[in-house]
Formats: sequence, structure tokens, C-alpha cells
Amino acid sequence: MNYKGSGKVHFGVDDVSLYGTPKEELGPGLPGQEVKQSFLKNQLQALFQPTDNKLAMKLFGSKKALMKERIRQKAAGHWVIHPCSSFRFYWDLCMLLLLVANLIILPVAISFFNDDLSTRWIAFNCLSDTIFLIDIVVNFRTGIMQQDNAEQVILDPKLIAKHYLRTWFFLDLISSIPLDYIFLIFNQFQDFSESFQILHAGRALRILRLAKLLSLVRLLRLSRLVRYVSQWEEVYILQNLQKKRTERRGRLSSDNMTKKKSGFSKSDLIFKFLNMASVFMRIFNLICMMLLIGHWSGCLQFLVPMLQGFPSNSWVAINELQDSFWLEQYSWALFKAMSHMLCIGYGRFPPQSLTDMWLTMLSMISGATCYALFLGHATNLIQSLDSSRRQYREKVKQVEEYMAYRKLPREMRQRITEYFEHRYQGKFFDEELILGELSEKLREDVINYNCRSLVASVPFFANADSNFVSDVVTKLRYEVFQPGDIIIKEGTIGSKMYFIQEGIVDIVMANGEVATSLSDGSYFGEICLLTNARRVASVRAETYCNLFSLSVDHFNAVLDQYPLMRRTMESVAAERYKLWLGLFYRVGVLIDVNHHLPLPSTLFEHFVLSDGTEISHLLPVEIMSLSPQHTDILVCVVRNSKRLFYTYIHTHIRQTRFFRGEKNEKMKGDIVGHVDFPCERKTVGELGRI
Repeated sequence: MNYKGSGKVHFGVDDVSLYGTPKEELGPGLPGQEVKQSFLKNQLQALFQPTDNKLAMKLFGSKKALMKERIRQKAAGHWVIHPCSSFRFYWDLCMLLLLVANLIILPVAISFFNDDLSTRWIAFNCLSDTIFLIDIVVNFRTGIMQQDNAEQVILDPKLIAKHYLRTWFFLDLISSIPLDYIFLIFNQFQDFSESFQILHAGRALRILRLAKLLSLVRLLRLSRLVRYVSQWEEVYILQNLQKKRTERRGRLSSDNMTKKKSGFSKSDLIFKFLNMASVFMRIFNLICMMLLIGHWSGCLQFLVPMLQGFPSNSWVAINELQDSFWLEQYSWALFKAMSHMLCIGYGRFPPQSLTDMWLTMLSMISGATCYALFLGHATNLIQSLDSSRRQYREKVKQVEEYMAYRKLPREMRQRITEYFEHRYQGKFFDEELILGELSEKLREDVINYNCRSLVASVPFFANADSNFVSDVVTKLRYEVFQPGDIIIKEGTIGSKMYFIQEGIVDIVMANGEVATSLSDGSYFGEICLLTNARRVASVRAETYCNLFSLSVDHFNAVLDQYPLMRRTMESVAAERYKLWLGLFYRVGVLIDVNHHLPLPSTLFEHFVLSDGTEISHLLPVEIMSLSPQHTDILVCVVRNSKRLFYTYIHTHIRQTRFFRGEKNEKMKGDIVGHVDFPCERKTVGELGRI
């Protein structure tokens, strides 16, 4: 505490309190008692301000906006309570507990107790009525959150009072006034000498006690409390999901092990548990509400005969319960009411009087209404618990109806059904619609997270630029293929390349033989996208395959932004192409990669020995590999169990393709083989690739 020459007292460095309110400047002679009162006043006002909690942050978005709301709340008046304040939260909680106690105890006391003037009962009623009256005053000073704009809270006391007077004020006032005790006080000044008058005065007192049932209208105030609590519940669930997602990133390996064993990761199980807990809590609330209505109905079943003096044909008199203990009376009344509400009977005896008959019908109607509401809410809650699975079942039903309408064969129907089972895994989402509604950054983060295993398994992405990888994965499209599906067909124009997330594919040659197989983390089809040429081999799914495809337009658009990656891919594609040639062209139909025409399967070899002898051979041909310049093809022929190698060269002499072989000391000139058929010269950039 620093003292300055002006005589003013300054607390700390500045004059701002811990709650964002300016501290009062105190005179040099301010008594300690007034300082204490000022401190308590500031503390009390701080309880009325919006606190830095999850609900306030959800409504206002940032701490800066929250500070502005505090300033606005203070400008509205010293005793205006913000609906997001700590005081209002705890006050609503206390009112909720008191309401539940009144809803349970009040009907029992009115119906089953003749002596309503006991000390405990009077104390309970006085305490409840006093708190309800105080609640009316609190409501006149509590800000109102607008339903159409929750961020703008009404803090003007005049507008608050006007709104409260138009809505719940009169019901709250009537239910809070102690009409029975007012009647008793008024009755003290009356002269009732005859016992008849006293008897009817007692019954009139019981009838007036029915006014206490008006306090049940406070049940309507629970809607605001439920909305307030549900907002906290939503924020709490989002907070827990964010925390569990953070923890999940640190233990992806253990989650993957759990998912392989059980089909769900730990975070999935936690989310499912939280969702189930929320749904079952709502169903539990519905059950409690139904039991509460049954409780009221049971009290009413006994109250009406009691007010009539227990006629001989009433169910109370028939069961001889007039002088029984109140718990026994309540038990039989509750049993009778629940029998009516659940429509399983009339209780121990059917109604014998007109009053009992009307009470029975009232119980049946209320029970049927509650039962219908309960089933409707429970069904909606259960369906909302797993809406994606419900949509999947509806989708499968539509597909089945379509297959029946088109009269598809059984085998095709089986394949379609298996495709949907593997593609959607029992859950149906419109992923494109969901991602399209997200912001660009959030959509990119979601796609990157969904493709994290693919990026980790593809070696090509390991050393690539992170921006390039992100641009690629955001343009990928998820596809599923069944065993035996032709993913790429030989001779077609390439329009996509594929990344294998899960599954095995076979590279099939023209004669139907499998050259090689690719599995998780591999990719294929990129060479054809670089050249815009036709496919020279087929790719067939060996197992169920989960692939990500990249269209040629997206492929070129991304590479145009990253020219270095284009050169890298071209280099990798050239190396992969030499490997493909070594795999494909050892056997089977030979394809001229440069001309898109079939090469001869035999080579006519003609040469002259040193002694003048001419020798001609027709030898089988095997193409071994492509030269690095993509201009020559190394050709192998077999003669006399020996492999001879030739180089296929480009020439257009007499429209003949020539093969130049290695010189032999016994031969004059080059070994030349020729096959006569037309050919068309093409550039290296137009080479057909896989």
C-alpha cells in the first residue's frame, strides 16, 4: 500500500479490482469499518457479474468480449444479476432442489395429513414461501438471455421487469402467497360457535390448501434450468472430447491395437460412453417425470374421497383405509393410480361411484398421455444416439428395393450388399456435405487427420514438402473395390492414380498372368497421368481394397504449383517404368511402348559367315528393358540355348523396324533382323506407360 502526497490511498499498481471494477478512492480519514463494507460490496457485486466459465465463453466467444460484458453489466446498475454469474447458477440450483421437495412433499401433506399445523410443517411452508417470494425479487433483477440472440443479454431493469410481468410473475406470486395461513389468521377474528361451522371451516381450510398446488406451475421454470444445465453439459462433453482427442494423439499405437482387437479405439469407446450416458440421463428424467405424475395422481385419488368425508361407496371405505397409517393409505392410492395409468386394471376394486369413475378416467388419460410421450421421447433419443446407423439401415433398405425393382441377379445383389457392408461399416455419412460446411482450415485438418495413416505408409510422402502433401490429400477421393474388380483396364486412357490405404492389388498382363502385387502404402497409375497415354496393363483387386484416387486434373493442378515435385515424380516414374518393363515384357504379348503397336514375337535373323555361308533364323523375342533415354529397347533372342541381345532402334527405312545386334568375329557386318509392317514415329513424351 503506497501513500502519496494527495492523501489518497492506492491499492497496488493500478486502481482496478480483481473483478475488473474500479476501486473507490478512499479519503485519508476513512474508518476501517467502511473499508470493510466497501470490500464486501465489491465481492457481492462480483458474484453478480458473468464469470470466466465455459458457458460464458461459449456465449461471448473470448475473454475480451467477456470483459466488455462485465463493464456493460456494471453500467446497468449495482444490483443487476447477470444470468451467467456464479450467484445465479447456485441460486437456480437451490431453487431446483426446493422445487423437487415441494412437488413431492406438498401433495402428500395435503392429502394424507389432517393435522397440518405441526411445527415442522409450518416451518417448512414458511421457509419455502419465503424463498419463493425472494425468488420473485431476484427474477426482477436478473438479466434475460434472448432466445433469438443469446449473446445479447437484456440488463435494463425496466425491460427485465416488463418482461417478467408479462410472463411468469402472476403465477409465481399466486403460488408463493401462503393462502392457508392467511385464512387461519383471518379465522381467528370469526366467531364459530357451532361444531357444524367448525367442521366446515376445517374442510374449507383443506380446500384452500389446494392453492398450494399452484406452486407446481414452477415446474415450467425448469425449462430454463434444463436449458442452462444442458448448455453446461454440451460444453463439458466438448471439453472432454477435446481432451480425449489430445490424449489419443499421444497413444495412437495403443489405440490402433485396441481397434484391431475390438473394432473400436479407446477414444471411440469414450465418446460412445458419453453419448450413451447423456441419452440415458434424459430417459431417466422422463421416467422420473412419469413417476411424479403418478405420485400426484395417487394423492388426488385419496384427496377427493377425503374431502367428501369418505363415502361408503368410495374405494377408501371399501378397502377400510379411513383410519390406517398414512403410508399404507399412500401405497394403496399409488397402486390404484399406477394401475389406471398403465391400463392394467382398476386397482383392488373397480370404481363404485361417479367420482371414482371420473378420477379413474382422468388417471387413464394422464397415463396414456405420459406413456405416449415417454415412448416418443425414448424412441427419438435412442434413434438420435446412433443416427448414422439408422441412416445406413434406411440406405440398405432403399438399395434392396432398387435391386428388387430392377430384378438384378442373385450374385450381383450379393456383391452390392457386401460392397455396402464394407464401404460404410454399418454407418452412413454424407461426408462431402459435412466437410463442405466446415471452414477451409478445419476441413483441411479433418482430411489430413483421416489420411494420416495413408501419408505415413506411402514412402513417396515421407520426404515430400508438407504443403504439397496437404494439397494432395485434400483432393483425394475415397473408393472401395471388391475382390476381382478391375481398377485399371488395359488400353483405357488414364484419368486417375491410386494410393492403397488397405488391401492387395494384382498387376495383370495381357495374357492374364499376374506380374506382381501391390499392398498397403503403394501407389500406381501416376505414369499415365504424366503422359496422357493409354494404360498398357490391368490392375485387379485381390482383396477388399480401400483406395484414395487422385484425378488427372487435380494431379496436374497440384504439380503446376510444385514444379520441383513434378520433376521428382517424373524421375521416380522413369525408374519405376524400367522396373515395370523388366516385369512385364519377359513373357506374353509384346507391346511396342514407343508406337503403341505390338512388337513381333519372333525375330528373323539373317547374317553371312566369313566363309560366305548365309544363315537365317526365326527366333523368339524377349524384351528386357528400356534405355535411360527411352530411345532404345534391349531385346533378347534365344539361339542354340544361348541368349543374344539386340538393341531396337528407331528408323523408317522402307517402313521397316531394324534390330542391330553385337558384332561377331565370324560375321560380316551387323546382325540385322527386320519385320515388315508400317510404323509411326512418335516422340518420347508420347510414350505409353502404365
